Amino acid sequence: MATKLPGIGRGRRKFLRHSTAIAVGALVPYWFSTSQVVAEKSCAKLDRLRLGAIGVGGRGTVIAGQAQSFADLIAICDVDSSHAERAQYKLSNGKAKICYEDYRYLLDRQDIDVVTIGTRDHWHAKIAIEAMQADKDVYCEKPMTLTIEEGRQIAQVVKQTGRVMQVGTQQRSGEYGGQFLTAVAMVRAGRIGKVHRVTVGLSSPPQGGPFSTRPVPTCLNWDMWLGQAPWVDYCPERCGPGARWWYEYAGGQITNWGAHHVDIGQWAIGMEQSGPTAIAGTATHPNIPNGYNTATAFDIQCRFANGVELVIGDNFEHGILFEGEAGRFFVNRGKIVGKPVEQLHDRPLPEDTISRLYRGRQPGSHMRNFFECVRSREQPISDVFTHHRTMTTLHLANICIRLGREITWDPETEQILGDDEANCMQHRHQRKGYEIVV
Repeated sequence: MATKLPGIGRGRRKFLRHSTAIAVGALVPYWFSTSQVVAEKSCAKLDRLRLGAIGVGGRGTVIAGQAQSFADLIAICDVDSSHAERAQYKLSNGKAKICYEDYRYLLDRQDIDVVTIGTRDHWHAKIAIEAMQADKDVYCEKPMTLTIEEGRQIAQVVKQTGRVMQVGTQQRSGEYGGQFLTAVAMVRAGRIGKVHRVTVGLSSPPQGGPFSTRPVPTCLNWDMWLGQAPWVDYCPERCGPGARWWYEYAGGQITNWGAHHVDIGQWAIGMEQSGPTAIAGTATHPNIPNGYNTATAFDIQCRFANGVELVIGDNFEHGILFEGEAGRFFVNRGKIVGKPVEQLHDRPLPEDTISRLYRGRQPGSHMRNFFECVRSREQPISDVFTHHRTMTTLHLANICIRLGREITWDPETEQILGDDEANCMQHRHQRKGYEIVV
C-alpha cells in the first residue's frame, strides 16, 4: 500500500476558515494606480495589431473584448454559430467577420497577428500549437493543457517558432488588488522564514447526472466541439461551464482553480521551473452513467525536493495558506491576512520588489502584459514554461487519485518512476482527424 504523505492538521483547517480579513486596499503598494490606465492608452496608440478570436462563448468574449484595447478584432470563430453571432455584434457591432465554425480558416488568414483562445480546455493545446505554427501570437485561457504531454508539445513549439504565448492566469498580474504578487514577494523575501507547507484550498465542485442525451442543436457542430475527445451522443451538460467536470474535456476543480492557486504556490516557493518528486492522496469520484466524473472531494499531498509540502484539498477555505518557520499568512482574491502581512505596515517590502518579480514591468493588466511582449518579443508574466510546470503538478495529482496510489516523479526527465500505467496517462488517445502534430 502506498504511504500517505502527512495531511492537514485541525489547527490549520481552523485558521483557513476563521482568519480575520485585513482590507486589501490598505496593503496595495504605490505602483497600483491610475498610471496603469495611462500605460494602456499609450500602448493602444501604437500601430494597431489585428486580432482573431477563437471560441467566444462566455469567457472567450471577455478576453477578446480585453484584447480590443490593443488590437482590432477582424475575425471570429466558434463551433456554435449562436456564440459567434452574439460576439460579433457585442464586440464589433457586426463588423468582424465570422470565419465559419472551423478555426483553421481563421489561422489561414495572413492579415491576423494575434489570436485569443477561449474554447473549452481540451481544445486549448491543439489550437495554440497550430496558431503559433501559422505565425500568430497567442493569448490562451487557462488551463493550458489537458495532459502533461501537451505541455511539452506547446513548450517545444514556442521554442521552434519564437511566438509569444500568454496563459490566462491573471493572478500573476495585479488584476485582483495585487495581493498575489505581494504574497509571492513576501515568501521569496523570507518574511515567513523557511517555508515548510503550502495549502491550496479549492471550492468543492458540483455533482450531476445521469444526464439525458438530446438532438444536437442546429447551431452547433458537435463533432468538432468534441475534437480529440471520444465520440458520445450530445447532452447540453457536457458543453459550456459543465465541460470542466468531465475528464474527457478537463480535469475538474483540480485543473480549474488549481491552475490559478497552485501556480502562485509553486512560484512563491521557487519551484516554477520544476515540480514535485512525490504525489499521494485520496479522492471521491462519482460513479454515475453519463454524469460528471471528475473528483468531488480530494486531499492531495505533493512533496518537492526543497522539502516543501504542497497540499491540494477541497476541505479548506478557497485560497492559499503559506506556512514557514517564522509565520504564516493566507491569500485569496478577497483578502491577504496574517501577522506577516500586518508587519508590512511597519516593515514594507523594498519598492522594487514587485517590479523585479514582474520582470521589470509595471504590473496591473494581464492583457496589456501580453501585448507589450508581442511588441518586445519577451516572455510574458504567465509564460508557457512555468505554466506547464504548474499543470504538470495538477495532472499528476489527477493521475494519482484516479489510480489510487502514490506517484514518484522526476522533474528533470519529466517521467513517472516505476509505474508504466501512470506514465501512459501523461497523454490521452486523440480521435482520428483531431491529433496534435508538432
